[in-house]
Amino acid sequence: MNASLPPVARLAAELVAIDSRSSLSNLAVAERIEAELAGFAVERLDYRDAEGVAKRALVAHRGPPGGYALSGHMDTVPATGWQDDPWDPRVDAAGVLHGLGSVDMKGAVAACIMAARAVPDGVPATLLLTTDEETTKAGARAVAESAFARSLGLRGIVVAEPTGLVPVRGHRSSVNIVARAQGVQAHSSTGLGRNANWALIPFLAEMREIHRQLVEDPALHDAAYDPPFTDFNLVLDNHGTAVNVTPALATCRIKFRASRSLDRAPILERVRAAAARAGLELTIAAEGTPPELPADHPLIALAGRLTGAAPRTAAFGTDASELQALAPCVILGPGGIETAHTPHECVTVAALEAAVPLLARLLAEAARTA
Repeated sequence: MNASLPPVARLAAELVAIDSRSSLSNLAVAERIEAELAGFAVERLDYRDAEGVAKRALVAHRGPPGGYALSGHMDTVPATGWQDDPWDPRVDAAGVLHGLGSVDMKGAVAACIMAARAVPDGVPATLLLTTDEETTKAGARAVAESAFARSLGLRGIVVAEPTGLVPVRGHRSSVNIVARAQGVQAHSSTGLGRNANWALIPFLAEMREIHRQLVEDPALHDAAYDPPFTDFNLVLDNHGTAVNVTPALATCRIKFRASRSLDRAPILERVRAAAARAGLELTIAAEGTPPELPADHPLIALAGRLTGAAPRTAAFGTDASELQALAPCVILGPGGIETAHTPHECVTVAALEAAVPLLARLLAEAARTA
């Protein structure tokens, strides 16, 4: 990577070059980050995910307690659709950093680190760095439960997800739904198998009706969000079964992402009833309550004043759904969500550079108003 790049872009590129998809261990990227934290007290929060993969979240702090924290996640989504090497970070002639995780959110993590290091001695600087944000939010829950993090008396948390450096005062939170139908695997020509998809189809028909109502019924909308209807995204999986084999397992996964105004309980009861009628195995895992702060909350007002941008809401979700247990959260970070989760993920070096002094000023303002 070009040594003439600003430090924040060089660090971002080094983090992009480390493969830390949520299905893999993030220990290598956590260790690379910790090497940047000389002078910080660092707590390593080690755990194993449901697949037994070693994971690590970090809480790092310097200075007195009582300030703000900067937060980001170390994991990325899978490399689906990439034609270039996702872990070959490159800055083009227009000053754009390309690579998996560049905007979501290793670039922002680099900016958080640089900002925390930049504040003067005596200003509290805290970093809350998680993993599994793209899947289970387990890293954020580990941070929220950390005795060290709780001892810091945090007054606010800046979750530096890509918002174009516009403060986001609230966002939707997810319920992750998994329905499984069992079959019997056999050569499809023999008639000896039982196709799991046939058991799943009645359930899918009911899910389609729920989706239609969520999109079309204004009573289920929230006008403070764009789009106003909630996310009810369905993905199907036969786990690599060939077309001449009767599937022994059919899995339906749904991300049900809603704002605080929607009562999710009736929808979830319909999902449970549909799964019972179809004889399916069902698991439902809810993230924390959708985080929403009023526009006049001190943290939101400060972020609006420093950015000169009116606070808004966002349709996506972040670790704030879990980290709000520690302190109020604002979502504010470099780059745009438009290329996140795509094979064209990127962020401008200029956006990363602009984020560093802004985040540092937020930390300093927290100390000044304590």
